[in-house]
Amino acid sequence: MNLNEYKVDKQPACVSETPPPDAPVAPVQRAADPASSPGFGQWGLHPGVALLVLVLNMMLFGATVGTAGLAYPAVFTSAVALGFITYFAQMRWYGDDSTNAAIKAGIAFLITAIPVAIPAFLTVPAGLVGLMHTLRRK
Repeated sequence: MNLNEYKVDKQPACVSETPPPDAPVAPVQRAADPASSPGFGQWGLHPGVALLVLVLNMMLFGATVGTAGLAYPAVFTSAVALGFITYFAQMRWYGDDSTNAAIKAGIAFLITAIPVAIPAFLTVPAGLVGLMHTLRRK
């Protein structure tokens, strides 16, 4: 443990149980979240997001095939919405920083926007990694 890493703010002039209202407040330092640190956990998707990507892709692929491609504008719009949902869910539920969440949202968008039913072998392992990461945090 290096003591130079921690900066101590100056103590308020008056020493009492409650500091005066204009006293500076030291920011709370949190430990780095495993999802945002380098390692295996950064590749995971929240299990709910992985399930949503899998189900939505299967439904939209069926619609694209069933309409011979006429439903593709709706598929593309749904893929954009899925990208936004993935971005915010990864940041809020999984603890990703904005860069990792944006990369995962872009991948979810591309998997869904391309009219091919391939996400099962991509999203299920990522969802399992996310589930292990979520259970390990509890």
